[in-house]
Amino acid sequence: METNIIISGVGGQGNLLASQILAKAALNKDYRVRIGETHGMAQRGGAVTSHVRIGDVYGALVPEGKCDYLLGFEPVEALRQVKFMKKDGVAVINEKPVVPVTVSIGQAEYPDANKVISFLESYCRVYRFDAYNVAQKLGNPIVMNIIMIGALCKVGEKLPFAKEDIVEVLKEKIPEKFLDLDLRALEEGYNIL
Repeated sequence: METNIIISGVGGQGNLLASQILAKAALNKDYRVRIGETHGMAQRGGAVTSHVRIGDVYGALVPEGKCDYLLGFEPVEALRQVKFMKKDGVAVINEKPVVPVTVSIGQAEYPDANKVISFLESYCRVYRFDAYNVAQKLGNPIVMNIIMIGALCKVGEKLPFAKEDIVEVLKEKIPEKFLDLDLRALEEGYNIL
């Protein structure tokens, strides 16, 4: 058994916590797990990608063409991972772009997010929604990562864990004062698709 997940976004979106949560859920089910991370700028806004490999795997990074699930916290950063996707892979994409500084100051243009996602759809099955907006409605945009995990649990037919396993990990990892919000975020994500 082998399941490969890539989480792609920018600094400050909770990418690393999301990878730890998924890895812990698999570990709790007695699966072997490897995590690999790549970071762009060491501050908010830089590209951050996490690879979570579950099962009979040896390297920490997902080989090209072997990714089962892509969690795209940011559309363009998700697009950068397309070479890793299996043809029958599944991508769960947050539609809300994070505009880089170069775009903000007029030195570059951000590509049309719909075109970016359409391109992704030519490579794999894509589920898309504005996770940032859902998080804001819950009262804190920081839970976008948990919303995305909830959506992944809904569409992740081959995942070696279920939403209930993620609940147990949240109870272990999340401070009590934030736990209720994170549990609601997980449920919102699960029910959005």
